[in-house]
Amino acid sequence: MDDESLHIVMFPWLAMGHLIPFFHLSKILAQKGHKVSFISTPRNLERIPKIPLKLSHMIKLVPLSFPKVESLPEFAESSMDIPYQKAQFLKIAFDLLEPQVLTFLQTTRVDWIIFDYASHWLPSLASRFGVSSAYFSLFTAATQAFLGPPSLLLNGEGIRSTAEEYCRAPEWVPFESGIMYRLHEVTKYTEGAVGNESGVSDTVRFLASINGCDLVLFRTSYEFEPEWFDLVCEFYQKPVISIGFLPPSLEDDQFDDYENWDSIRKWLDEQTVSSVVFVALGSEAVLSQVELTELALGLERSGLPFFWVIRKSITESTQLPDGFLERIKGRGVVNVGWVPQVRILSHSSIGGFLTHCGWNSAIEGLSFGRVLIFFPVMNDQGLNVRLLSGKKLGVEIPRNEKDGSFTRESVAASIKLAIVSEEGEELRANAREMKGVFGDKSKNEHYIDACVNQLILYGASTTPLKTRETCDKLTSRRYRHALTHATPTLSLIFSIYMN
Repeated sequence: MDDESLHIVMFPWLAMGHLIPFFHLSKILAQKGHKVSFISTPRNLERIPKIPLKLSHMIKLVPLSFPKVESLPEFAESSMDIPYQKAQFLKIAFDLLEPQVLTFLQTTRVDWIIFDYASHWLPSLASRFGVSSAYFSLFTAATQAFLGPPSLLLNGEGIRSTAEEYCRAPEWVPFESGIMYRLHEVTKYTEGAVGNESGVSDTVRFLASINGCDLVLFRTSYEFEPEWFDLVCEFYQKPVISIGFLPPSLEDDQFDDYENWDSIRKWLDEQTVSSVVFVALGSEAVLSQVELTELALGLERSGLPFFWVIRKSITESTQLPDGFLERIKGRGVVNVGWVPQVRILSHSSIGGFLTHCGWNSAIEGLSFGRVLIFFPVMNDQGLNVRLLSGKKLGVEIPRNEKDGSFTRESVAASIKLAIVSEEGEELRANAREMKGVFGDKSKNEHYIDACVNQLILYGASTTPLKTRETCDKLTSRRYRHALTHATPTLSLIFSIYMN
């Protein structure tokens, strides 16, 4: 390690969709010669992929004792362990980790701490120890802009109070936008929820994290959503860095540990190229019996081969339609439990991806040029669908605006439109083109290199970067070095900010 190597702490939110990309970024930083301390709770550290042997001396897993919260089930340390209605109780436990993080920072030399939206208290804690903090957004720039500028938090204006307010374009977006929720997406997420038990709403967590940090990292690219990236730069008034999409790697999929891969590969090999519908709705999606039935019968009616991944908890509370498995035998596969999703999406027989459109899954699908069939369930998924649908990268299964109901006929029609119909060729062509944006390793590597250079640059300061004046104190040599190795677009963004 040379004089420009850093010690970086990674502190993700307690969800697999956050833990995995944080760990992915950790490996990249370690490969570039930076020491990483990855902090989380014991069960979550067991769930993340194994540290590659060649990086074992660069990445240290730091377990924090999980606080007991009465309303959480025993051994529940992740959002996948609980129904979404209990998410606020998980945030109570997460906030109680603050004293342990404080102890770690007191006893360890750290240059940077990269954190998630939920730990809104982290920036002020880090600054007490002279540690710079970076908020790592695992959401699109469009999603973050939809939440609004941090100034909303400071003046108390613009914070939404009704479901309907989430279903229209916000007044702070200066251009025409279709990025908004459907009413059923908002009401389903809040239905049965216990309220704001943690005392801090998600909107406040997002905006406070952004307002308090030294810089913001985005898992997106400027070229993909330029108008939204420009808008968040204007909102935040601090360095905003795109790190690219962190495209999936087959080497990181760890499918070798999956004993059923040979049988899955054999079935996929037997299918026609670009004919199979891959169906996966994430680790947290909850479907009602009616939704499960209509989705199953829609897949059956499409007439196309499909591979459907279902959470074990879904089969415990709901049932597939009578005779469904017998009728689709040979044409469809229903897999209960985890599968190597990246490995499956990379197979040539996959023609489309029916997805909840969590940002991780969307990135994985588009990295392989797969056309998407959208079925948003919760969180930011509806906003992702509007963004990607507006770019004509897939088709959304039509649903009732108010209650979210849909029919088997609409499922079948959407699948056929996306994968086989002449009308859907434009969607398929657009998705194939996105492989060169989302999946281009070289292009994404440029974004990462530029990001690392910025972290080194700012690491030259002995105190966290809170003002432009602090930025100006950095040596021009290091700044020029960073921009020389950045992409042209990123160089322009930083030049605009610094001037």
